[in-house]
Amino acid sequence: MLTAANISKAYADRILFSRLDFSITAGDRIALIGANGSGKTTLLDILAGETPPDTGTVSGQRRATAGYLKQEPAPFAGRSLLDEVLQANTEVIAVSRRIADERSILASETDPEKQRELMARLAQLDRELEYAGGDDREYEAKAILSGLGFKPADFSRSMSEFSGGWIMRAELARLLFRNPDVLLLDEPTNHLDLEANLWFEKYLAGFPGGVIITSHDRAFLNQVATRVLAIEPGEVVHHRGNYDDYLTARERALEIKEAAAARQEREMRREMRFVERFRYKATKARQVQSRLKQLEKVEVIELPRATRKVRYSFPEPPRSGSEVITLAGVSKSYGDNTVYGGLDLTLERGDRVALVGPNGAGKSTLLKILAGALPIDAGQRKTGHNVQTTYYAQHVLDLLNPANTPIEELQEAAPAESEQNLRNTLGGFLFSGDDILKPVSVLSGGEKARVALAKMLMQPSNCLLMDEPTNHLDIASREILADALGDYQGTICLITHDRTLIRQVANKIIEIDGGRPRVFPGDYDNYLYRKQQQADVKPVAASANGSQPDDSIKVQTARRSRRRPLTVEEQQQRALNSQARRLAARIDEIGAAISERESRSAQLEAMFAAPEQFDDRGQLEASGEQYRMIKDEEQRLWDEWERLSLEAEEIDRQLAEIKAG
Repeated sequence: MLTAANISKAYADRILFSRLDFSITAGDRIALIGANGSGKTTLLDILAGETPPDTGTVSGQRRATAGYLKQEPAPFAGRSLLDEVLQANTEVIAVSRRIADERSILASETDPEKQRELMARLAQLDRELEYAGGDDREYEAKAILSGLGFKPADFSRSMSEFSGGWIMRAELARLLFRNPDVLLLDEPTNHLDLEANLWFEKYLAGFPGGVIITSHDRAFLNQVATRVLAIEPGEVVHHRGNYDDYLTARERALEIKEAAAARQEREMRREMRFVERFRYKATKARQVQSRLKQLEKVEVIELPRATRKVRYSFPEPPRSGSEVITLAGVSKSYGDNTVYGGLDLTLERGDRVALVGPNGAGKSTLLKILAGALPIDAGQRKTGHNVQTTYYAQHVLDLLNPANTPIEELQEAAPAESEQNLRNTLGGFLFSGDDILKPVSVLSGGEKARVALAKMLMQPSNCLLMDEPTNHLDIASREILADALGDYQGTICLITHDRTLIRQVANKIIEIDGGRPRVFPGDYDNYLYRKQQQADVKPVAASANGSQPDDSIKVQTARRSRRRPLTVEEQQQRALNSQARRLAARIDEIGAAISERESRSAQLEAMFAAPEQFDDRGQLEASGEQYRMIKDEEQRLWDEWERLSLEAEEIDRQLAEIKAG
């Protein structure tokens, strides 16, 4: 459907990717991953035809269409939400206009022959309209909008009434309604809540075309992706499977690469020992030159730098009372819309609560009430003994001082902390070198979010209330946040659509539905299981088209890890690896023995240069005989070393052939 051939792109002296080849076919779900700034959006721009590559071409099948969702929405014309979505399907609109024109002509035509021709054309246009989904297009548009979290009352609202996040959802709805053959999606989950995410997963599972998608939501990528295209330093890696499969394969590949690098280093040391040993012997000159040329041709295996987890410590929060925040009989309304009436809820010390529920259920309102950031109409909010709360909302990025550097922001939050600990903390949040000295004004949204999170965790509070803390964060930053929250000793209550974070942090789930909280003790998978039992239906993430339920991931992983019979090639590879290990061990033993004998013979040679060191002629003759024996053993060891080295090279060649085949 879409093919990229020999694609390269660089900015100044920085190469994003080079000679990249891949294709998207019907049914593909490609996760495009890489660090921030690695070139993911640039590649999508190239595939969409909006940015030219430095080399290579992008081609598509005849009449195949592509739809591109950018991180910034295209302008809307000011129509209502539903009309904006309906207008996105230009094919239906064009056919509808042609039908209207033909019917207008037919109404005034009196020639029977021309009437028959017009009727035939109308019949053909009706078939085209039906094929394009014309009759059902309003129903489909409403279904997509509902799945993305819009309410029926929103359909008639003007686009100018919606905020940025909802406009992005409308842009996604507009794209899905167009139903192109290929979807190019740049961070579509950024503005989706948990419920909309689940619906979107099921939609993509049933989408007949190809998809290439970037996302920082690890659980989403695991559910959706069938292939991974990873932009890594110096290379682009293709892998079949989901995101976790890719991580497992990358770890295995790194282990293989490390073993190959170690083996290469051993072999080069052996070759250099041979060269140094026989460099000045005429009988070995040809072999020495041959080995030197081979060493010059060796392409040294370079290992990628492993990301090191920087150790840092947050201030230990003061111990609070057992009841952290209590809401009793709380009511809250917005005009005629009553969100809560008579709400009773208690957060206890040690709770790590994830608030879940459909869009508009009142999760953010409840979090603001818990934080004391929103006045209540009735009831009481009470904090427990020695409770100190910190509230992280979306606007906290705007509270950063643009003129401050990241380390100055942390110093304001924790003036008693040493500069080294603040530097370590920023290092743990992926700031290195001079990054900590850049003004906040030049940082990206993700970098600002990391500064705000580090600043929040440096404050000596014992209750964190967080509204979508993973927005703007890539997968690596989200993992760091999960590590930090895992180390945090206080009480946590958060809203997030990142299921991976919920699984790693939460020990209690509170579901908000109809203004009433339902408390589910235990982790997120336990919550899904209990919801399944209560509803006596398939899990919430299951679908009739074969997508796997969210709470079956562990089962799938267990099944994948079960042993299966080894193939003939795997048995042969295992035997060769075992033989290679034995040879390598023996070659290392020989190398040590040669070194020991060379050292001893050098000592004797030094003594022979000063014969007065010997007591008598007999001692001199005995030392001479010992020297000859050592040199004979040394030669025998070198002969064995050379023979075994050739055997090791042959085994490496066979292993390379098996892996290539």
